[in-house]
Amino acid sequence: MEEIRLNKWLSQLGVCSRREADRLIESGKVTVDDKIAQMGQKVSKAQKIICGGKLVWEPGGSDVPPSRQPEPVWLVVNKPKGIVCTTSPKDRAKTIVELVSCPERVYPVGRLDKDSRGLILMTNQGDLVNKMMRSGNAHEKESEVQVDRPVTGRFLEAVAGGVELAGLNQRTRPCWVEAMGEKGFRIILTQGLNRQIRRMCQAFGYQVLDLKRTRIMNIRLGSLGEGKFRQMAEDEYRELLRLLEESGSSNLPYAQRTLSGG
Repeated sequence: MEEIRLNKWLSQLGVCSRREADRLIESGKVTVDDKIAQMGQKVSKAQKIICGGKLVWEPGGSDVPPSRQPEPVWLVVNKPKGIVCTTSPKDRAKTIVELVSCPERVYPVGRLDKDSRGLILMTNQGDLVNKMMRSGNAHEKESEVQVDRPVTGRFLEAVAGGVELAGLNQRTRPCWVEAMGEKGFRIILTQGLNRQIRRMCQAFGYQVLDLKRTRIMNIRLGSLGEGKFRQMAEDEYRELLRLLEESGSSNLPYAQRTLSGG
């Protein structure tokens, strides 16, 4: 019988994204035929899968069992500082899943670190999450940042051109950035390196005092209150799907259309 990687199978079942599946497997929360799963393990549809104490697949089910086919859920969430976007037991802080208390099993699209706030999307659509998370698709994330000292033109120019991050041994992609007050700036990234904006600022001697994400692709935070969430609007969802379909064939940044008015 054909085998599939366990993280991919959990994603296809709508349990979680592949990244979240890896975290759950690593923390010992997934079993295959009553044995603790291992990272990189392959499984077949003839094996019983339990995740987080809940049965998510049993032998004899259809390709995608009806009991595992919830209606698509997309939540737009305004994450406060102090909330974490992981289910790892290493951090005892309140999680984004606990914040929304959704009756359906949902999980965050990507991450927003504990000290940052603002927009994060949550869903039960694993395949779409995987497409959004592929770095090569260059999906945009916009943030407003406040730092500890005045922002200079030289600093903005250097950030826009790409920054060598010694700790990650990687150079950031060129990005769009503009000043926003004496000690603030607005930035649009097309990649999601770990604590990227904070690391970029540190490379030039700046410390981030506040970081608020305001947009992911076409979805904007708007006036949504901190700690609140809402269902994604139908027109937002349709546009999101369109952009995801386009991403494989066109890398025209969304910001080039929205910021120029075109």
